[in-house]
Amino acid sequence: MRNLFTSVLFSATALLAGQAQAGDIKVLSAVVKDKSIDGAQVTWQRNGEGSQQAVTAADGSATVPASLTDDADTTMIINKPGYSTLVVKCPCDNFTYALSPVMQNLDGLRAVLTWGETPRDLDSHLTFPNNHVFYVEKNGDNANLDVDDTTSFGPETITIEQKYDGQRYVYAVHDFTNGSGNRKDSKEMGFSNARVEVYVGQTLIRTYRVQPDTTATSWVVFGIDENGAFHDINQYLSLSREGLASHMDSLIAADSFENHSLVTPAIKKEAKRINTRGESLYHEKRLEDAMYKFQDAINLYPSYGQAYSNLGLTYQKLNRTAEALWANRKAIELASGKNKNRVQASSYYNIARIYEGNGQWQDALDNFNKAKALRQHSAYDKGIQRMQEKLQ
Repeated sequence: MRNLFTSVLFSATALLAGQAQAGDIKVLSAVVKDKSIDGAQVTWQRNGEGSQQAVTAADGSATVPASLTDDADTTMIINKPGYSTLVVKCPCDNFTYALSPVMQNLDGLRAVLTWGETPRDLDSHLTFPNNHVFYVEKNGDNANLDVDDTTSFGPETITIEQKYDGQRYVYAVHDFTNGSGNRKDSKEMGFSNARVEVYVGQTLIRTYRVQPDTTATSWVVFGIDENGAFHDINQYLSLSREGLASHMDSLIAADSFENHSLVTPAIKKEAKRINTRGESLYHEKRLEDAMYKFQDAINLYPSYGQAYSNLGLTYQKLNRTAEALWANRKAIELASGKNKNRVQASSYYNIARIYEGNGQWQDALDNFNKAKALRQHSAYDKGIQRMQEKLQ
């Protein structure tokens, strides 16, 4: 059995040993294995109803209110200073949740994999040039596998401490239980309720869920391109571990990431409705509520440029700079039509200002130059001049 390491990211896994009583949840640290988090504020919300609250005890437990309808129309929010806010669609009771500390690096990222009881062993894989981070090679260049779980549920976490500019990354999940033998026709991963959640800064920015009833032992989840923009791949294949590694390398070397997501007109319509609600909340100055709506719209419709634009502006208003970087990069990748150069130039300028505020002069200069290459503007010239003076 492979060694277990401590998790550094959010997880939602069914309790095994010491299972909570029905109607309870338990909140643990994602940094120190089995450490309970006390004093966390838990809030349950339902549309049209008043919220209900609890505070976790010394053992990390909190009781779900008996009057609460614990179904898909209920949202649970867990807050504690110093940790990323956790937002979960219920049912919620009789589960464990782990809180992730806020990431400080502007170009850092964390991804977590959680799943059900079967299969027992799903593995996280991250590939980028000259690196393949997984249970055999846990440490790469500024990227690490922080926990390897072989006994169901997870979490299994990979952290990119700092993304390298100009390099591609691909993240995938492999069904070790079935993919290393002769069960390439297995549907266990498809029925595992596996989820991959991605954090930047203090925010859960993307959630990916395995497609049910899928015959596959490999799930290529997402890629990050040379400019730091996310690409949803969601490709399902029946491959061995070695076959998956080869396939991920081919995606790194390809001309572009292929988007395998299927977004129907009905999904687009629902995403636009949610985005419109987010815009209303933004104008009401309910910025965090608006942020969650824009994220929901993007999770439904990953290529929704307007939602990314709204999200980037909201992140900036909330002083979530790492998250704003991510949203601006995606806006650059999605920009099209007659306003493409203007949108891209503005986004590069926003990125440059973020780096400038963080004292990263060369990164700021590079992005001011990218903005100017697309469109002439005095603000870009002034930014270039400021950075050149800083670098002298």
